[in-house]
Amino acid sequence: MEFSARAAELTALLESRITNFYTNFQVDEIGRVVSVGDGIARVYGLNEIQAGEMVKFASGVKGIALNLGNENVGIVDFDSDTAIKEGDLVKRTGSIVDVPAGKAMLGRVVDALGVPINRTIKPAIDYVLIVSSIG
Repeated sequence: MEFSARAAELTALLESRITNFYTNFQVDEIGRVVSVGDGIARVYGLNEIQAGEMVKFASGVKGIALNLGNENVGIVDFDSDTAIKEGDLVKRTGSIVDVPAGKAMLGRVVDALGVPINRTIKPAIDYVLIVSSIG
């Protein structure tokens, strides 16, 4: 009798662990750099990427996906491409590139993503502008 009660308890414990097992996974789409030059990286493997989506290279450099091809994606780098090498991993962020805007940004020197160049505290922003491609 004691054995069957222990088996039922163990079965219930295993069932609860199995049902909750897959709830903590996050799937990221990653690609690999095929070539890089002149501020543009060609990346293979980002099949579901959207035009204008921000990506992050393994070196920490960010970029924007602009040229969506069948075999690879053209990504414009927001920083120097010297840190990006062939074979590096590239990860989708899932967000379209946007920049902060508002009165707090007036007179500030910022990079292409709206981050202050002098790395001071980010100013409070009134709204965010979505970056759209030209053409």
